[in-house]
Amino acid sequence: MFLTNEALHQKTPQEITALLYEALLLNLEDAVTYIEEKNYIDANEKLQKASDIVHRLGAGINYEAGIIADQLEQLYNYIADKLVEANFKKDKALINDIIAVLKPIMESWNQAMKSNRDVQSKDVKQKVNVYENYSMYDN
Repeated sequence: MFLTNEALHQKTPQEITALLYEALLLNLEDAVTYIEEKNYIDANEKLQKASDIVHRLGAGINYEAGIIADQLEQLYNYIADKLVEANFKKDKALINDIIAVLKPIMESWNQAMKSNRDVQSKDVKQKVNVYENYSMYDN
């Protein structure tokens, strides 16, 4: 996955979070593959990248969101701790546990983004209809 700086700047914070989740998952899956191949150097690199992504996700938490923000912080801290342990031990089971925790969050995030887009589309349509109706009576 490669994005230019210009393309990245055009993304919403929500879209960037979705991209980070995707990159995190890909790095974790690649690390499992490398461990299976006993390629521990590349597995280490992928797990370090995954750890960097988790830290970026944590830095982007909006604490005005309330309890969910605190829960996400705890979850990211848990994942970060498990990543260090998985990398030290080169343990596929730990990585798969992280993936099992990550996937529902990622799916929920993507679903929330999709639902939010749908709502926005309806709002925009309603505004356009109001404008069109007003314009018809204006003449």
